[in-house]
This record gives sequence, structure tokens and C-alpha cells, in this order.
Amino acid sequence: MAKRVAHRDWGRANDDTDTFAAFTEPVDEWDTDDEAVDEPAAKREVPAWLRRFGEAVVARLPRMGAAITGGLLLCLSFPPFSWWYTAILAFALLAWALTRDTTTRVGGFGYGFLFGAAFYIPLLPWTGVMVGVLPWLALALVQALFPAAFGLLAVVVRTLPGWPVWFAGLWALSEWAKSTVPFGGFPWGVVGFGQTDGPLLALAQVGGAPLVSFAVTLLGFSFAAMVFEVVDWWRRGDDRRPPGVVLPGAAICVVLIGTAAISPGVRHSGAGADDEPSVNVAAVQGNVPKLGLDFNAQRRAVLDNHVRETIRLAEDVRAGRAPQPLFVIWPENSSDISPLDNQDAADQISVAAQAIKAPILVGGVLTAPEYTPDNPVSTNSVIVWDPKTGPGDRHDKQIVQPFGEYLPWRSFFKHLSPYADRAGYFVPGTGTGVVTAAGVPIGVATCWEVIFDRAPRESVLNGAQLLTVPSNNATFNESMSVQQLAFGRLRAVEHNRFVIVAGTTGISAVIAPDGRVLGRTDFFEPAYLDMPIRLKTQLTAATRWEPIVQGVLVAIGIAAVVGAVLQNGRFVRSRRPVTNAAGQDTPPAEGGTERGTT
Repeated sequence: MAKRVAHRDWGRANDDTDTFAAFTEPVDEWDTDDEAVDEPAAKREVPAWLRRFGEAVVARLPRMGAAITGGLLLCLSFPPFSWWYTAILAFALLAWALTRDTTTRVGGFGYGFLFGAAFYIPLLPWTGVMVGVLPWLALALVQALFPAAFGLLAVVVRTLPGWPVWFAGLWALSEWAKSTVPFGGFPWGVVGFGQTDGPLLALAQVGGAPLVSFAVTLLGFSFAAMVFEVVDWWRRGDDRRPPGVVLPGAAICVVLIGTAAISPGVRHSGAGADDEPSVNVAAVQGNVPKLGLDFNAQRRAVLDNHVRETIRLAEDVRAGRAPQPLFVIWPENSSDISPLDNQDAADQISVAAQAIKAPILVGGVLTAPEYTPDNPVSTNSVIVWDPKTGPGDRHDKQIVQPFGEYLPWRSFFKHLSPYADRAGYFVPGTGTGVVTAAGVPIGVATCWEVIFDRAPRESVLNGAQLLTVPSNNATFNESMSVQQLAFGRLRAVEHNRFVIVAGTTGISAVIAPDGRVLGRTDFFEPAYLDMPIRLKTQLTAATRWEPIVQGVLVAIGIAAVVGAVLQNGRFVRSRRPVTNAAGQDTPPAEGGTERGTT
């Protein structure tokens, strides 16, 4: 019977050269008198590099699975699911993947990227509703780079004592970075915004969204650290040393006790006080003829819808079915026809204001002073329209949305998408973020602005006694509107103010200072909200000190990296040769480190 003999040479490839010991390819020796029996062709045809790649993927599957599952769990903490507790589990899973001894810095980057992609891809599909899959995936994957950078740095600092605290600081650093760059940042997906249905929301009154995010991640990482320590202690068997759970346990206690101490004050703010004046306000949701990017072509119909719904409100007030509002809030883009340039639009708005007998905050598109036919720039503005005197105070949107309201690098991006030419030519305005209507200072954060910490904070510091968020979600879907509503809920707690959200298509809502939604409309329907709120003047700790709080949290992350560099000697170790038994230098195996492989 035919017989094949195979052997491997484990010796040196060439003792006279400075090379390293390696496998030689299997050598087949055949008996020439016997009939050869071949191995299966598929096995012989698999390239060595592909086989090694497959083995590497299989070895990393548990950590990859943990990272992807963690990202999905983090997404579930956000609306429309709002399972706030899944965020804690998400960061516990991510910690497991990053703290394995075999996870290198490159591996940390990869697991962080998988975590970020699994989070952002299902969180942001509304961005591609009208413009296709490519922009949605591009945005999601760019955002995933920030968790990837976190993963890399986490591996660097994981050997420091108290790593859960350092990990939480690194996450605060990554969220600050994603909220800043590129093109002004994209805070959508900040972990704190997923906690509006959970108890940790109360922490926003002390440190805003950054502190809530820090608390969530600290809980997740500390919980993971306790589990790791207990499991390790159990595996040691008769080792009498207790597991090292003091520091992570203390971190968990600080978060929970702090939340319990702050929550009663937040609930009291929602319940109100006797010395806070109460007024009635209304928000009108006129709706648009149909969803889509071409809603601007229906500009007159959108304006007419809001006039019609305001007149219906006025009729209900006269009939006693609704209270008389002190002022009325229309959404962003409720009059894309500039009422300052178009008399017909101005007349229609005056009809509505006179019918309701109250000033209306009108969301309009106004021609900017530097307008030219080749550069048709405009401002996205909120105008206070008095029933007697017409247009008065105004807020020009200061934080405009890239790739929507304006297109950075227009000459470049227009070659990548057929929708590029539909991006607006809006320019940012200036001002205090406050308009006055019927004697009440009202803070305005127009749609995109509410995502950024600085916009509502500036309004409240400049005297706003309530906040309003006029929005236009006609180019998106209900999931986006529900997520944006969560931003308004956090801002209400953060600044101890009632928040009035007015949307063209929804969701419009009245939010109490404790984050409760007192009234809301459905998506894609004409409706109005008319109810009492209280005017507030107190400043919260978050309003006063949030930038300092965020700076401290970011500094924790930076300090962790500096400490790890000082402890380890350098950030990136050089690939120094290893001396073998014969006294010859051999370079380390490709892709390896002193801690193992990814």
C-alpha cells in the first residue's frame, strides 16, 4: 500500500546567517514503488496566509463577539428602545475584551471600532432615509473611530491601579473629541442622552451630559472589574487573599449615593414652587404635505398649515376649550418664505398672530447680508412676531449642521453624492441665544443646536426663563425625532427649565424640569399643545460649572495616558531583537508583543 512520509525541520534555516529559527514547509517523501495518494485538493490549495488569518479570527471571536454585543446593547439604551440599563452591560462587555492579556493596542483599536460600528450603524439609519445608504454608513463608521481610539488608549492604561476610573476618563475624552471634530463635532450618541428614562438622569443637574456619561461608563467598568476579580479569586482555589473589589465597589457606591442625593432636588424642581410665576404657552405643529428633501418646494403650503393650525387654536381659545397662551412657538422652517422680504408671507403670519392675540416665534429662512446669486447664503432664524407691531426680536441659528444646512468642501463632496447640491447655504448667526416675547426671556436652541452643551447653557446664562427647541424633522423619520426629544429632556434637568419642543412634523412636546414629558404630539400630524408652565430663574450647578466638570473628566483620561507612559517607559515599544540560546539576535514574531497577540 502506498505510504507517504512527512517531516518538519525545526532546526535553523542557516547557521551562518543572522536569521531566526522557523518552520520549513512540510516535505513529502514518496516511495517510488508505491502509488501516490494525494491529500484533498481543497486542503492543498488553501494559502498559508489565508489559513493563518482564519485561525487568528477564530481565536479572537469571543472578544469580537463581546465588542459587537456591547455596541448593540449601547444602542438599545437610546430611543426608541430606551433600555437605559443596557448601557452599563455594554461597557462591562467592552472592558472584558480590552483587559485580556492577549489584547494588544492594535487589537484594542479593532475591538473599539467594532463596538462603535455596532452602536452607530443601528443608531443612525435615519440619516440615510432620504440620501441613501452610503452617507449613513460613512457617518457611522467615522464616528466608530472615536471608540476605536478609546480602545487603543484603554489597552495602554489597563495596567494602572484603578483602571475602571481611568477607562471612564478616557471615554469622557473620546466624547469630548467627537463633539468637537470634525466640522464642529457630532454629539449624537453621547452616552448620557440614552439615560433619560433612568435614574442617572438626575446627575445632569450637576454636570450635564458629560457627567451622566462618566457615571454610566464608570458603573459598567467597575461592575466588570468586580466580576473579573471574583472569578480570578475563585480560580485560585485555596488562595486566601480576598478579591480586589474595594476600589470598583467604592466607585459604584459613589455613583449610586450621588444619584440618590441629587434625585429629590430634581423631583422637587419638577413639582414646582409657589414663588415661580405660571404662564400658558402653546406650540403649533402644522405638518408638511409630504416628507422628503423636496419639502422646501412646498414652502407656501407649510406656512399655510401653521397659520391654519394657529387659527384653530384661537377658535378653541374663544370657545373655552383651550387657555389663552401668553405666546405661541412655531417650529423651524415654518416659514421658509422670508416674511421680511415677502409681504404675502408677512400678512399671513400677522393674520395668525392677530387671531391668537399673542406673539408668535416664527422659524424663518432669511437672506444674509452677504447674499449674492453665486453665494445664496441665508440664516436660519426665529423671529418674534407681535400681533400689533409685526417682526421684532430674533435669534439666528449659531451652530449650523454640516452636510445639511451647509456643505463643507462643497467642490469635493459634490463629486461623491448626487444630493450634495441640495445642501443649504446657511451661515451661523450671532447673539445671546435669547429672544423676548410678551416680556418673557426665552432661550432658543434651534434643532441641531440642542445637541451641543454650549447652546442652551448660553441661553440660560443670558437670562432665559424657559427653553424652546424649534425643529424641522421633515427630512428624517420618527426614530430621529424620538432621539432628539431625549436631548430636550436632558436639557430640562440640566438647566432646571421647562423645555418646549415645536416640530413641523413632530414630535412636539412640553417637558418639565425633571425630564418628564407633560404633553406631546404624534409624528406627522397637525396638532397644537397649549398648557401652563412655570418660569424659572435659578441656575443649576451644571449651568454654572459644566465646562469645568467636563474639563476635569477629560483631564482624568489624559492623566491616565500620561501615567501609563511614565510607568511603561514609552507609548510605543521599539521592536528590539531577542537573543536566543546561541547568543544570536532574532526579531520577534510578526504581530506579537510582550503581552501576546490581539
